[in-house]
Amino acid sequence: MKRVSVDIGGTFTDCFVAWENRYVESKALTTHHNLALGFNEALKNACAELQLDERQLLSQVDSVRYATTLGTNALIERKGPRLGLLTTAGFRSSVPLARAKGYGVGLPHKQQMDVPNAQRPDPIVPIPMILDVRERVDYDGDVVLGLDEDDLRDKMRQLVDKGAEVICVVFANSVVNPVHELRVREIFLEEYPGHLLGAVPILLSHQVAGRKGEYVRAMSTIMDGFLHQVMYHGLGTLELNLRSAGYDKPMLVNHNSGGMAQLNSTDALQTVHSGPVSGIAASEHLALQAELGNIVATDMGGTSFDIGIVVEGGVKHYDFNPVIERWMVSVPMVHLVTLGAGGGSICRYDRMFKTIQVGPESAGSDPGPACYDRGGMNPTVTDADLLLGYLDPKNYANGYIPLNPRRAKQAYEDLCDELDMELVEVAKLVKQTVDTNMANGIARELRTRGYEPHNFTTLAYGGNGPLHACGIARALGVKTILAPPFASVFSACGAGNMSQLHIHEMSTWTTLFDANQRKFFTDYPRFNRIVEELERRGREDLVRQGFADDEIGYRLELDMRYGNQRVETAVVTDLNRVSSPEDVLKLIEQFHTRYGDRFGKGSQTPEAGVRINTIRVCSFVQHPGITFKGIKPNGHALPAPASVGERVCHFVGHDQGITTPIYDEAALAAGTTIDGPAIVVTRATTYLIEPGWRYQAAAQNAVWFTQIN
Repeated sequence: MKRVSVDIGGTFTDCFVAWENRYVESKALTTHHNLALGFNEALKNACAELQLDERQLLSQVDSVRYATTLGTNALIERKGPRLGLLTTAGFRSSVPLARAKGYGVGLPHKQQMDVPNAQRPDPIVPIPMILDVRERVDYDGDVVLGLDEDDLRDKMRQLVDKGAEVICVVFANSVVNPVHELRVREIFLEEYPGHLLGAVPILLSHQVAGRKGEYVRAMSTIMDGFLHQVMYHGLGTLELNLRSAGYDKPMLVNHNSGGMAQLNSTDALQTVHSGPVSGIAASEHLALQAELGNIVATDMGGTSFDIGIVVEGGVKHYDFNPVIERWMVSVPMVHLVTLGAGGGSICRYDRMFKTIQVGPESAGSDPGPACYDRGGMNPTVTDADLLLGYLDPKNYANGYIPLNPRRAKQAYEDLCDELDMELVEVAKLVKQTVDTNMANGIARELRTRGYEPHNFTTLAYGGNGPLHACGIARALGVKTILAPPFASVFSACGAGNMSQLHIHEMSTWTTLFDANQRKFFTDYPRFNRIVEELERRGREDLVRQGFADDEIGYRLELDMRYGNQRVETAVVTDLNRVSSPEDVLKLIEQFHTRYGDRFGKGSQTPEAGVRINTIRVCSFVQHPGITFKGIKPNGHALPAPASVGERVCHFVGHDQGITTPIYDEAALAAGTTIDGPAIVVTRATTYLIEPGWRYQAAAQNAVWFTQIN
């Protein structure tokens, strides 16, 4: 296997190269003005280790895979075309009202509670660019009011005259019967043919999101239209960069659904948060091969701290209505929680509580933390780590970024004055605060879903994960934490493990057991027609990318609930068709078991009835992935290698600095055991072994941290 996978983050561009039996990891600063430059730098570093030139490598690899934050940045900066929205008469205010809570969506809980100071985000579609059209389809798909085509043509001309560069069409209940949306496209192409200069693209909501919910479906379509242009040009530039370097295969793009596809089969909305989701995919792959059981995946990078859950048995945690930036959308997206707790998170004085506040703002890669000496003036977590002695100023990121301790000290002067504390004490307070914030985020995420942290193996990866692993574990109250193989570029590694996958879903009103009439579901042909239609869409996606029918697999997932409960539970079933009462009973039993696992035995209420709200089909083609082996300690302890130096480091809970030995990559040999305090410095990251913790290296550079007192 020869493969290149890339995770373009807010601060660093991570590159992972699988070259037959060799695995190489490298990093470079993200170049936001031209993502190709950061990728080229990271690839160049990897090629140097393999003793190959870039053209030689790219001409031989089977694929290049990208995960990127380009869409997230475009939303933050509002870089996109002017949109126009056509909606059903009477629904013109659905998007501006935003379910009456748009002022708080996407904000931290504290800001959501501050209603008097609430501010809605700047709209992606201005209100004057939202027009309604006379038409109506009811909840069951029956046409109540036919499409008024004269009215439609008038509204189209108004939007184009107002400068609309993209038209979004969102009609009520179009996911059940899209006849009017399809007719709108026909008429629009008659009025504005696609071959003319300045042609305006048109997006239909039922093709973007398959579930009911007018507002979230509208926002999904709007966001997809807004991001399309910037994603096309950004990723198109990356593809041209590959072509010029000798790569002649389709570029693959990772999706936030947990799969990937070619660029020409990717919606812009599917790329948002695809980097962190790649890390969750890698965690699932690792847990399965290493038999780790339940996993909580944590990615501490330069900009953010991302949390995902992988439950033993392959049950996916999806967000049914994920929040992207400040808007709720309706796309199948692997559940992810993001905290502003990365290495570049900016530290401020909290005047109300007279303490430190860390994040959510980040210094990013440009200018970066103050110690990067690139113009950053704000104190960050990385500056604190440097001041505490954990980082080597001359050997950070393999010497790629020299650090300036004097700049870090200057950045913290104001905080020291406001807190009336010495520099080292302030830095320790920052370390303790950010570790506690991350641990609280993990605990909250697990417990709100009915899990306890001690029943999960916590993974700490990303560029700063191994540096803060012990602090996170201590604050979380767990005695063991794992820095997985290739920890600093683990999300990029996950990008290389994903299969080509497309998810299609459709809202339905399917009652498996009617509690009022005491009847079971019998309309098997209707259920099977929906599944067949969703399989057809997935098959067309994959055949278009060059796969044969017999290479394609399908997985059926159902969002189910008891009666009219608001809580839905995703059930993965091995049934692809329903043809008998026994099949119906099997689905109910699988839901019953899954619900009990999630909320506790005895919480099930089948007497309220059992309903399916969404039918989802995952169509995929499996690819060979990275093999993880020997991740657990083998029981054969090796003594620590000779240290390569020592530094005075300062630790939370210790008043005085401690002379701490420094080790190099020789300490990654499987079986190596080191009791803290100690530091292991590699080309890609730094492993901090705090006092009272033991470091145990395993195969493929995996490292276990275990509390010993």
